[in-house]
Amino acid sequence: MSYSPSLPICNSSHVTVIGAGRVGSTLAQRIVEKNLADVVLLDIVPGMPQGLALDLIEARGIEMHDRKIIGTNNYADTSGSEIVVITAGFPRKPGMSRDDLLLTNAKIVVEAAKNAIQYSPEAIFIIVTNPLDVMTYLAWQATGLPRERIMGMAGVLDSARFETFIALELGVAPKDVKAMVMGSHGDLMVPLPRYSTVNGVPITELLDGETIERLVKRTRNGGAEIVELMQTGGAFFAPASAACVMVESILHNQSRMLPAAALMQGEYGLNDVFIGVPCRLGCAGIEKIVELNLTDAELDELRISADNVRANTNRAQEILMAGV
Repeated sequence: MSYSPSLPICNSSHVTVIGAGRVGSTLAQRIVEKNLADVVLLDIVPGMPQGLALDLIEARGIEMHDRKIIGTNNYADTSGSEIVVITAGFPRKPGMSRDDLLLTNAKIVVEAAKNAIQYSPEAIFIIVTNPLDVMTYLAWQATGLPRERIMGMAGVLDSARFETFIALELGVAPKDVKAMVMGSHGDLMVPLPRYSTVNGVPITELLDGETIERLVKRTRNGGAEIVELMQTGGAFFAPASAACVMVESILHNQSRMLPAAALMQGEYGLNDVFIGVPCRLGCAGIEKIVELNLTDAELDELRISADNVRANTNRAQEILMAGV
């Protein structure tokens, strides 16, 4: 069962969002209202994606766009997508870490990836489900995609949070702040103050070390802070915006340098692990992984973060192989 408007739209980009929860539905809204692509919103709950699609369709005249939106429970409706974004899975609850979701979300992401690749074999995949770095690895294995065509959304969101806290601390316009956060999407992420600036001025020249460390800790705890405040769910506006930026850079071939979870094949001395690093994103997906000149201390933090992701990835693989 699916719902779509009767008027066809030709020669249009086509993005599938798997998971019609808060992140997925908000991402669908961002994509169509920015006029980036037509969207297929898929979920296993009967009627839910269809209702959300109809709601978004009814807003088209107000938002002044003509994008096609399909809500469906059938993967056949996702056929021919240029990009597939997987947001399906259970969200965090208060007191949970992203890694606590490992057992519940691994099967969901693998099944979604296998089903989606059957109908869109040329698609670029973006994984949003937590624990993000592990889920991206599992989706990569499930699809057999080359590494340039699969990535995780994390660094854009984590960097945006760091930028927000810097802007609030300094009382400056958020648009003037640019930050870089690498590593896993979790407590061991690696914010880089040396590569974080306000209109080109490094924050290390604007803030003392104690203040920077406080902002770094808040960034690492950014998702949990929202979960604790909301109690019944987690962040969705900012994650959807972060994923949308990646979708836009790929569809419009912007070649923007954005941090994303990518498969390491020797970069930063790392191998066979998905970890957040700066990437250039264009129509082919990850066009280039950018290797920053990190200090020994920064490299150590990145490798510790990668070791944690690798351990959780191995654990997830064992669970899936055991059929638990």
